[in-house]
Amino acid sequence: MTFAEVKALLFERSNFGIKLGLPRMRAALLLLGDPHLAAPVLHVAGTNGKGSTCAFVEASLRAAGLRTGLYTSPHLQHFCERIRVDFVPISEERAALLFEQILARVPWALRGGPEGSGDGDGLTFFEIATLLAFLAFAEEGVQAAVVEVGLGGRLDATNVVQPAACAVTALGLEHTQYLGPTLAHVAAEKAGIFKPGVTAVSALQQPEAARVLEEVAARVGAPLRFVPPEETQPALCGRYQRENAAVARALIEASGLAVSRAQIDRGLATAHWPGRLEQAGERPLLLLDGAHNPPAARALAETLPELLQGRPLQLVFAVMTDKDAAAMLGALRPLAASIHYCATRNPRAAPPEALKALAEGTAHQSVRAALGAARRAAGEGGVVLCCGSLYLVGEVQALLAGLAQAPMPSERL
Repeated sequence: MTFAEVKALLFERSNFGIKLGLPRMRAALLLLGDPHLAAPVLHVAGTNGKGSTCAFVEASLRAAGLRTGLYTSPHLQHFCERIRVDFVPISEERAALLFEQILARVPWALRGGPEGSGDGDGLTFFEIATLLAFLAFAEEGVQAAVVEVGLGGRLDATNVVQPAACAVTALGLEHTQYLGPTLAHVAAEKAGIFKPGVTAVSALQQPEAARVLEEVAARVGAPLRFVPPEETQPALCGRYQRENAAVARALIEASGLAVSRAQIDRGLATAHWPGRLEQAGERPLLLLDGAHNPPAARALAETLPELLQGRPLQLVFAVMTDKDAAAMLGALRPLAASIHYCATRNPRAAPPEALKALAEGTAHQSVRAALGAARRAAGEGGVVLCCGSLYLVGEVQALLAGLAQAPMPSERL
């Protein structure tokens, strides 16, 4: 099987949307020999900061000489970015071989479709991706795996793991159609990754969320600790990254893995995670950030003044239709000299003209056009910020690298 064939099948599964629940995953893992149990897992849930926290943890484990696995979502350029061994994405050839294993050993993997609801229905896109990661980590002999929750926690496909420790990053309202209408509902779903006797750590949360995390932890018998932000700024830019770094440090310490404080310090100082206040160009300064919900936009807005240092900001903004664009723009608009709206090639992208109706700006026909206009308006001394969607970050990265961005399968979230 070629990766092109794998990609076609993954595209098909991504159209089936989301089917929350664990029975399919457990049944498939049993047929695959339970690869998710091959190495200690550090499990990370949250609304914002999950990926950065995972990057900090993985870099620290690698600094300690451990062979690491890292599973995150979504990808920016290529599906294989989701599954990394020692921070290197698996190859297309390896992904195809692993996919063949799943088809051979889980005969019902591709059965069914979006209308199916029984446990015997085929696997979703995210379930297949998660199985690929577990298989890769087991076959590569990783000594510790860092696994990011996809959606929620309690019913997420990754929640089959038996973690050495788990973490919850900053919480906010998200995916309310799946997780519930209030912050308390969201917190309860995220706390669903807590396991009896397994230490959990959390960023400082709003009282409503903190209370729920404490209640769930007490009910399942999971020791829970809230951690304040790191005092010093880690490698990743942004004030909020101090919170993620603190959660990463506490998670590693709770896991019992042989990682010293100095090795954690080294990991926090050297971690790399693209698309999170990433500096992608100079003259004008070009920043890329994956902020795609109101809490992330507010955190970004709090950090921007120290980066701008009085320089005018040109904002390139694209967002998916299911996001609260008005609230995001409410946080970012006061900092921008002007806004350049565009739509990514994702079918769920909000039309630029609709965004323009929320806050004054210019609607462009493409990401390329919006980026070009923003850079011209900024001149050499200004700042351009591209944010609102990780899909936008991926397209801008491809443009800057002169790459023809090939469509890649993703979740329908």
